[in-house]
Amino acid sequence: MRNRTLIALLILAIHAHAQQITCSPGDKSLFKTKINDLEQTKASNLGDTIALVGQSFLGTPYVEKTLEVGDTETLVVNFGGLDCTTFVENVLALSLMLQNQQKDFESFTQNLETVRYRNGKLDGYPSRLHYFTEWIRNNEKKGLVKDITAELDGVELEKPINFMGTHRNLYPFLASDENFEAMLAVEKEIAKEALCYLPQDQIESREHLIKSGDILALATSIKGLDVTHTGIAIHQPDGRLHLLHASSKNGEVEISDLPLADYLKNIKSNIGIIVARPTLLSL
Repeated sequence: MRNRTLIALLILAIHAHAQQITCSPGDKSLFKTKINDLEQTKASNLGDTIALVGQSFLGTPYVEKTLEVGDTETLVVNFGGLDCTTFVENVLALSLMLQNQQKDFESFTQNLETVRYRNGKLDGYPSRLHYFTEWIRNNEKKGLVKDITAELDGVELEKPINFMGTHRNLYPFLASDENFEAMLAVEKEIAKEALCYLPQDQIESREHLIKSGDILALATSIKGLDVTHTGIAIHQPDGRLHLLHASSKNGEVEISDLPLADYLKNIKSNIGIIVARPTLLSL
Protein backbone atom coordinates (compact mmCIF):
# COMPACT_ATOMS: atom_id res chain seq x y z
CA MET A 1 0.00 0.00 0.00
CA ARG A 2 2.82 2.35 0.89
CA ASN A 3 4.55 1.76 -2.44
CA ARG A 4 1.30 2.40 -4.31
CA THR A 5 0.89 5.68 -2.44
CA LEU A 6 4.43 6.75 -3.30
CA ILE A 7 3.90 5.88 -6.96
CA ALA A 8 0.62 7.81 -7.01
CA LEU A 9 2.32 10.85 -5.47
CA LEU A 10 5.15 10.61 -8.00
CA ILE A 11 2.67 10.50 -10.90
CA LEU A 12 0.88 13.54 -9.50
CA ALA A 13 4.19 15.40 -9.15
CA ILE A 14 5.16 14.59 -12.73
CA HIS A 15 1.72 15.65 -13.95
CA ALA A 16 1.93 18.91 -11.98
CA HIS A 17 5.32 19.65 -13.51
CA ALA A 18 4.03 18.87 -17.00
CA GLN A 19 1.08 21.19 -16.47
CA GLN A 20 3.50 24.08 -15.93
CA ILE A 21 4.94 23.76 -19.44
CA THR A 22 3.43 25.62 -22.39
CA CYS A 23 4.63 24.04 -25.62
CA SER A 24 3.13 23.13 -28.98
CA PRO A 25 3.70 19.82 -30.84
CA GLY A 26 5.48 21.90 -33.46
CA ASP A 27 8.00 23.15 -30.92
CA LYS A 28 8.74 19.59 -29.80
CA SER A 29 9.35 18.66 -33.42
CA LEU A 30 11.64 21.67 -33.91
CA PHE A 31 13.50 20.68 -30.75
CA LYS A 32 14.17 17.15 -32.04
CA THR A 33 15.44 18.46 -35.35
CA LYS A 34 17.64 21.06 -33.69
CA ILE A 35 19.23 18.76 -31.10
CA ASN A 36 19.94 16.15 -33.79
CA ASP A 37 21.61 18.80 -35.96
CA LEU A 38 23.57 20.28 -33.06
CA GLU A 39 24.97 16.89 -32.07
CA GLN A 40 26.88 16.94 -35.35
CA THR A 41 28.56 20.27 -34.59
CA LYS A 42 32.13 20.33 -33.39
CA ALA A 43 33.71 23.19 -31.48
CA SER A 44 37.02 23.44 -29.70
CA ASN A 45 35.71 25.31 -26.65
CA LEU A 46 32.56 26.31 -24.80
CA GLY A 47 32.40 29.81 -26.26
CA ASP A 48 32.52 28.54 -29.83
CA THR A 49 29.88 25.93 -28.98
CA ILE A 50 27.54 28.65 -27.70
CA ALA A 51 28.20 30.76 -30.80
CA LEU A 52 27.38 27.78 -33.04
CA VAL A 53 24.18 27.03 -31.13
CA GLY A 54 23.25 30.71 -31.40
CA GLN A 55 23.84 30.71 -35.15
CA SER A 56 21.53 27.70 -35.52
CA PHE A 57 18.69 30.15 -34.75
CA LEU A 58 19.61 32.61 -37.52
CA GLY A 59 16.47 33.72 -39.34
CA THR A 60 14.12 32.71 -36.51
CA PRO A 61 11.41 35.40 -36.25
CA TYR A 62 11.57 37.98 -33.48
CA VAL A 63 8.40 37.88 -31.38
CA GLU A 64 8.01 40.06 -28.31
CA LYS A 65 6.41 39.02 -25.03
CA THR A 66 6.58 35.31 -25.85
CA LEU A 67 6.45 34.44 -22.14
CA GLU A 68 3.35 36.51 -21.35
CA VAL A 69 0.78 33.79 -22.03
CA GLY A 70 -2.12 32.41 -20.03
CA ASP A 71 -3.32 33.44 -16.60
CA THR A 72 -0.49 31.90 -14.59
CA GLU A 73 3.25 31.59 -15.07
CA THR A 74 4.30 28.51 -17.04
CA LEU A 75 7.57 27.37 -18.57
CA VAL A 76 7.06 28.58 -22.14
CA VAL A 77 8.95 26.71 -24.87
CA ASN A 78 8.84 28.51 -28.20
CA PHE A 79 11.34 27.79 -30.97
CA GLY A 80 9.22 29.50 -33.61
CA GLY A 81 9.53 33.01 -32.17
CA LEU A 82 12.14 34.52 -29.85
CA ASP A 83 12.76 37.80 -28.09
CA CYS A 84 16.28 38.84 -27.11
CA THR A 85 16.19 37.18 -23.68
CA THR A 86 14.51 33.91 -24.67
CA PHE A 87 17.05 33.63 -27.49
CA VAL A 88 19.90 33.72 -24.98
CA GLU A 89 18.08 31.34 -22.61
CA ASN A 90 17.38 28.78 -25.33
CA VAL A 91 20.99 28.89 -26.49
CA LEU A 92 22.28 28.27 -22.95
CA ALA A 93 19.78 25.47 -22.29
CA LEU A 94 20.79 23.69 -25.52
CA SER A 95 24.49 24.26 -24.83
CA LEU A 96 24.00 22.63 -21.42
CA MET A 97 22.52 19.63 -23.21
CA LEU A 98 25.52 19.32 -25.50
CA GLN A 99 27.88 19.64 -22.55
CA ASN A 100 26.06 16.92 -20.62
CA GLN A 101 25.32 14.72 -23.64
CA GLN A 102 21.57 15.02 -23.15
CA LYS A 103 19.05 14.43 -25.95
CA ASP A 104 15.58 14.33 -24.40
CA PHE A 105 13.03 17.12 -24.26
CA GLU A 106 12.60 16.80 -20.49
CA SER A 107 16.28 17.59 -19.94
CA PHE A 108 15.90 20.65 -22.13
CA THR A 109 12.93 21.95 -20.15
CA GLN A 110 14.77 21.33 -16.89
CA ASN A 111 17.76 23.27 -18.20
CA LEU A 112 15.52 26.09 -19.40
CA GLU A 113 13.81 26.33 -16.03
CA THR A 114 17.21 26.41 -14.35
CA VAL A 115 18.36 29.32 -16.51
CA ARG A 116 15.13 31.35 -16.54
CA TYR A 117 14.05 31.31 -12.89
CA ARG A 118 15.48 32.49 -9.61
CA ASN A 119 17.48 29.66 -8.06
CA GLY A 120 16.34 27.44 -10.92
CA LYS A 121 12.77 26.93 -9.73
CA LEU A 122 9.54 28.13 -11.33
CA ASP A 123 7.40 29.44 -8.49
CA GLY A 124 5.02 31.95 -10.03
CA TYR A 125 5.56 35.08 -12.10
CA PRO A 126 7.88 36.87 -9.64
CA SER A 127 10.29 33.91 -9.70
CA ARG A 128 11.19 34.68 -13.30
CA LEU A 129 14.41 36.69 -13.61
CA HIS A 130 12.83 39.73 -15.24
CA TYR A 131 15.77 42.13 -14.78
CA PHE A 132 18.84 40.97 -16.69
CA THR A 133 21.30 42.16 -14.07
CA GLU A 134 19.60 39.82 -11.59
CA TRP A 135 19.52 37.15 -14.31
CA ILE A 136 23.30 37.38 -14.53
CA ARG A 137 23.86 37.42 -10.75
CA ASN A 138 21.54 34.50 -10.09
CA ASN A 139 22.97 32.41 -12.91
CA GLU A 140 26.43 33.22 -11.61
CA LYS A 141 25.40 31.70 -8.26
CA LYS A 142 24.30 28.59 -10.16
CA GLY A 143 27.72 28.33 -11.78
CA LEU A 144 26.38 28.96 -15.28
CA VAL A 145 28.02 32.31 -16.03
CA LYS A 146 30.59 34.72 -14.63
CA ASP A 147 30.22 38.49 -14.81
CA ILE A 148 33.56 39.71 -16.19
CA THR A 149 32.59 43.37 -16.69
CA ALA A 150 34.75 44.57 -13.79
CA GLU A 151 37.74 42.67 -15.22
CA LEU A 152 37.30 44.68 -18.43
CA ASP A 153 37.65 47.89 -16.35
CA GLY A 154 33.92 48.42 -16.10
CA VAL A 155 32.64 51.22 -13.90
CA GLU A 156 29.91 51.19 -11.26
CA LEU A 157 26.65 53.03 -11.62
CA GLU A 158 24.11 53.41 -8.85
CA LYS A 159 20.58 53.87 -10.12
CA PRO A 160 17.16 52.64 -8.95
CA ILE A 161 16.02 49.56 -10.89
CA ASN A 162 12.26 49.81 -10.52
CA PHE A 163 10.74 50.05 -14.01
CA MET A 164 8.21 47.26 -13.43
CA GLY A 165 7.10 48.73 -10.12
CA THR A 166 6.66 52.19 -11.63
CA HIS A 167 5.00 50.96 -14.85
CA ARG A 168 2.62 48.37 -13.46
CA ASN A 169 0.11 48.91 -16.26
CA LEU A 170 2.57 47.58 -18.86
CA TYR A 171 2.68 44.11 -17.29
CA PRO A 172 -0.60 42.11 -17.30
CA PHE A 173 0.59 39.73 -14.58
CA LEU A 174 1.13 42.69 -12.25
CA ALA A 175 -2.63 43.27 -12.15
CA SER A 176 -2.41 40.75 -9.32
CA ASP A 177 -1.59 42.54 -6.07
CA GLU A 178 0.33 39.48 -4.92
CA ASN A 179 2.59 39.54 -7.98
CA PHE A 180 2.99 43.31 -7.76
CA GLU A 181 4.04 43.27 -4.10
CA ALA A 182 6.45 40.41 -4.79
CA MET A 183 8.08 42.34 -7.65
CA LEU A 184 8.48 45.40 -5.43
CA ALA A 185 10.35 43.16 -2.99
CA VAL A 186 12.54 41.87 -5.83
CA GLU A 187 13.36 45.42 -6.90
CA LYS A 188 14.25 46.29 -3.31
CA GLU A 189 16.82 43.47 -3.30
CA ILE A 190 18.22 44.48 -6.70
CA ALA A 191 18.69 48.02 -5.37
CA LYS A 192 21.29 46.70 -2.93
CA GLU A 193 23.67 45.92 -5.82
CA ALA A 194 25.53 48.49 -7.91
CA LEU A 195 25.40 48.10 -11.69
CA CYS A 196 28.81 47.59 -13.30
CA TYR A 197 29.11 48.31 -17.02
CA LEU A 198 31.77 48.91 -19.65
CA PRO A 199 31.20 52.42 -21.07
CA GLN A 200 30.36 52.62 -24.75
CA ASP A 201 33.47 54.62 -25.66
CA GLN A 202 35.73 51.91 -24.20
CA ILE A 203 34.24 48.88 -25.95
CA GLU A 204 36.36 48.96 -29.10
CA SER A 205 39.61 49.02 -27.10
CA ARG A 206 38.43 46.03 -24.99
CA GLU A 207 36.67 43.96 -27.63
CA HIS A 208 39.68 41.67 -28.09
CA LEU A 209 39.16 40.56 -24.47
CA ILE A 210 35.54 39.57 -25.13
CA LYS A 211 35.18 36.04 -26.52
CA SER A 212 32.70 34.59 -28.97
CA GLY A 213 29.94 33.05 -26.88
CA ASP A 214 30.04 35.69 -24.14
CA ILE A 215 26.64 37.07 -23.19
CA LEU A 216 26.21 40.79 -23.75
CA ALA A 217 23.62 43.00 -22.07
CA LEU A 218 23.12 46.56 -23.29
CA ALA A 219 23.09 48.93 -20.32
CA THR A 220 20.76 51.90 -20.59
CA SER A 221 20.19 55.42 -19.33
CA ILE A 222 16.42 54.86 -19.29
CA LYS A 223 15.05 55.59 -15.83
CA GLY A 224 14.32 52.46 -13.80
CA LEU A 225 15.85 50.00 -16.28
CA ASP A 226 19.16 48.16 -16.12
CA VAL A 227 19.40 46.89 -19.72
CA THR A 228 17.29 47.16 -22.86
CA HIS A 229 18.66 44.31 -24.98
CA THR A 230 20.76 41.15 -24.82
CA GLY A 231 22.65 38.95 -27.23
CA ILE A 232 25.76 36.88 -27.77
CA ALA A 233 29.22 38.10 -28.72
CA ILE A 234 30.64 36.77 -31.97
CA HIS A 235 33.89 37.64 -33.74
CA GLN A 236 33.55 37.99 -37.49
CA PRO A 237 36.01 37.65 -40.40
CA ASP A 238 36.42 41.45 -40.42
CA GLY A 239 38.37 41.00 -37.18
CA ARG A 240 35.76 42.87 -35.15
CA LEU A 241 33.30 41.89 -32.44
CA HIS A 242 29.65 41.75 -33.55
CA LEU A 243 26.32 41.01 -31.85
CA LEU A 244 24.40 37.78 -32.47
CA HIS A 245 20.88 38.58 -31.31
CA ALA A 246 17.12 38.48 -31.82
CA SER A 247 16.61 41.87 -33.46
CA SER A 248 13.31 43.68 -32.99
CA LYS A 249 14.30 46.17 -35.71
CA ASN A 250 14.89 43.59 -38.43
CA GLY A 251 12.45 41.04 -37.05
CA GLU A 252 14.70 37.98 -36.76
CA VAL A 253 17.77 36.44 -35.19
CA GLU A 254 20.78 37.92 -36.96
CA ILE A 255 24.39 38.99 -36.66
CA SER A 256 24.73 42.76 -36.61
CA ASP A 257 26.11 44.24 -39.83
CA LEU A 258 28.13 46.76 -37.85
CA PRO A 259 30.72 45.86 -35.22
CA LEU A 260 29.25 46.04 -31.72
CA ALA A 261 31.03 49.31 -30.82
CA ASP A 262 29.58 51.01 -33.91
CA TYR A 263 26.17 49.36 -33.59
CA LEU A 264 25.71 50.79 -30.10
CA LYS A 265 26.43 54.35 -31.24
CA ASN A 266 23.09 54.29 -33.05
CA ILE A 267 21.17 53.53 -29.84
CA LYS A 268 20.47 56.84 -28.13
CA SER A 269 19.88 55.46 -24.63
CA ASN A 270 22.82 53.04 -24.61
CA ILE A 271 25.62 53.75 -22.15
CA GLY A 272 27.65 50.57 -22.59
CA ILE A 273 27.56 46.81 -22.01
CA ILE A 274 27.61 44.19 -19.28
CA VAL A 275 29.56 41.01 -20.16
CA ALA A 276 28.86 37.58 -18.69
CA ARG A 277 31.05 34.62 -19.68
CA PRO A 278 29.25 31.25 -19.72
CA THR A 279 30.80 28.50 -17.61
CA LEU A 280 27.90 26.00 -17.52
CA LEU A 281 29.35 24.12 -14.57
CA SER A 282 26.29 23.59 -12.39
CA LEU A 283 24.64 20.65 -14.13
